[in-house]
Formats: sequence, C-alpha cells, structure tokens
Amino acid sequence: MGDRVQVVSFEEAKVTIQMIRHQVFQREQNVKPDLDFDGLDDITPHLIAYYQNEPVGTARIRSLDLYKVKLERMAVLSVYRGRGIGRALVREAIAFAKAQNISEIQLNAQVHAKEFYRKLGFEPYGEEFDEAGITHVSMKKMS
Repeated sequence: MGDRVQVVSFEEAKVTIQMIRHQVFQREQNVKPDLDFDGLDDITPHLIAYYQNEPVGTARIRSLDLYKVKLERMAVLSVYRGRGIGRALVREAIAFAKAQNISEIQLNAQVHAKEFYRKLGFEPYGEEFDEAGITHVSMKKMS
C-alpha cells in the first residue's frame, strides 16, 4: 500500500505535480495556467502525497524569509478527498518547516477550507480577498 508524503524537487516530480494541479486548479476551478504555474516552482520544495502508491496530492513550501514559509498550491485529486490526504500534506509541511527552524507557516486558504486549516492549528488574519476568481483568507501557524 505505502500511503506516504514525500518531499521532492519540482524537477524530480514535474509531470506528477503538473498533472495533479492541472486537474484540480485548471479543470475543476478554472484557474488560468499562468496563475498556477507562476515560475516559482523550480526554486521551491514540493510535497507529493501517495495513496496506495498512486500520486494523488501535492503542495509546495515557498520560503518567504529565514523564518517564514508559505504553503501553496495544495491540491488533492477529487476522488481521493476525504481520506486524510490533505491533512497528511499539511502535517508533512509543518514537520518540514520545523526541521528547517521555521517559526511561521502562512497560507492563503480558499474560504471553504478555512475550518480544515483551523483544525490543523492555523489562524485566519486580515480580510477575505479574491485570488484567481476564488475567495480566500490568509492564515498562519506559529511552529
């Protein structure tokens, strides 16, 4: 079976990352490809979540400064949602950040996912805003 989350470079898993994000962001949510693939992937560690050895989720952890990172581009294929895969991705991101002595993780959550992130220790701040035609809220967690 081997359900796991792995930290990879974009180069190592480019095809898989592009496939998952294309399905979730462009096909499901109508996000334009140039908004999703913004040129920052090559310099950013990525996570790949596997379910029964199939890659089904991804996220990236972009450095903001020496002590802050931003969890971005979190995506789980629709047929695999509700199985704890998103939670596993976030927990691995938190563990990765702690191992790097990062003290704060930020993210922009789609409003419908705010409670999901709150249960994992993130707190909202600021006003809701539109990003790619979807309402978001900024959230952060101190580690």
